[in-house]
Amino acid sequence: MAKFEVVSKYAAQGIQLPKRATTQAAGYDFEVAEDIIIPCEATHHDRIFDAFYDPVEDNLKQVLTLDELADITKKLKAKPTLVPTGIKCKLDSGTFLQLSVRSSCPLKYWLVLANGVGIIDADYYNNPDNEGHIYFQIINLGPYDVQLHKGDKIGQGIILHYLTVDEEEAPTEERKGGFGSTSAAGALV
Repeated sequence: MAKFEVVSKYAAQGIQLPKRATTQAAGYDFEVAEDIIIPCEATHHDRIFDAFYDPVEDNLKQVLTLDELADITKKLKAKPTLVPTGIKCKLDSGTFLQLSVRSSCPLKYWLVLANGVGIIDADYYNNPDNEGHIYFQIINLGPYDVQLHKGDKIGQGIILHYLTVDEEEAPTEERKGGFGSTSAAGALV
């Protein structure tokens, strides 16, 4: 049986567990755990542009490798904003939690989920790196920075079953880290 819990860092901060808004709702609404500003994406674009523009040659490098872009993203901290929820989710084997922004987020606020759909695996819960804290990776496509306040509903999670292929050479690796840790095994972040 799946179960939402508050992560220890937010235990005494009045975090609400995700809940469904109506009897037929598939998704559990997640709230923002603390005030946070989502910068407009143009800010990041300008910083990355400046990093790759060569004024002597008067040109901009047009194609980057994954490693080059990852290096500049890390160096400039020009990345989606990780919005904390203060929540972790214990999941049954064979299930995952699918995250998406609320439908009003792009329509009214220009906020989208950077990874399109977030996937929380069952082994993310209580992992050694971050206790399984669920974050939403948000990009602000609007022209202004956006202030989120604690308690704002930002996204939703749906608990789903998944299947595996027949005759798979099942992985033996266990999760050792938190957010994005499976990229260490060769997957893209």
